[in-house]
Amino acid sequence: MSRVDLGATWPPVGIEGLIAEVIMDRESTWRVIAEQRLALAELLDGLSAAQWEQASLCAGWRIRDVAAHVAMAAQKLRLTTMITEAIRARGSFDRLNHDLAVRHAARPTEDLVAELRHFAGSRRLPAPTNARNILFDVLVHAQDVAIPVRQNHPMPLAAARASAERVWTMGWPFWARRRLRGVRLVAGDTDWVAGDGPELRGPVAQLLLLLTGRPPAVLPQLSGPGLERLERARAVRRSPTGAS
Repeated sequence: MSRVDLGATWPPVGIEGLIAEVIMDRESTWRVIAEQRLALAELLDGLSAAQWEQASLCAGWRIRDVAAHVAMAAQKLRLTTMITEAIRARGSFDRLNHDLAVRHAARPTEDLVAELRHFAGSRRLPAPTNARNILFDVLVHAQDVAIPVRQNHPMPLAAARASAERVWTMGWPFWARRRLRGVRLVAGDTDWVAGDGPELRGPVAQLLLLLTGRPPAVLPQLSGPGLERLERARAVRRSPTGAS
């Protein structure tokens, strides 16, 4: 079983035919997390003041808020802060996450960039998460920033594949398998397939964004008979009389 360079583009030079299974061990996962934090810091460092205030792909979050969230994930929060914010959020994890990010985002943008760089190698794990969750979190949030400001920000292929598998199998909070039931997801750039039904094909990075609830940004880059089925299902969910 061969390994593929986690930072390489696809397909790797010299590899033809079937691609061997990609392995993401713990050390590889943390290495990519650190690299992606630094890459996000570099991207943010080049944004204008107006771009920092733009809406990100993450619903209800500005680019500033996304940057603060990723920076905070690598740091140790005081227990008193977590308890206070949890009370304010009235038990809602989404609200807790959002409110913590917004408060942290009040800092100067240069401080947020500096935090991302300083804590890039941190292996702190906020409860109750793990390194696999931190990996897809930083990959997806980097695109939440890059796509609205029209910046190309490549996602390491093996990391995107591992993250797609993680999100597909984990259930809460994305419930990807339930939301995307009835279609077969096929990555066109690596060996990843999930689901049953009409095929929906695209780069694994775009499928990861779809899995994490960002369809408007990625549907134009996907193809196959499953696309029409997915769009019909989304229309039904948006309808006042449709299924929730």
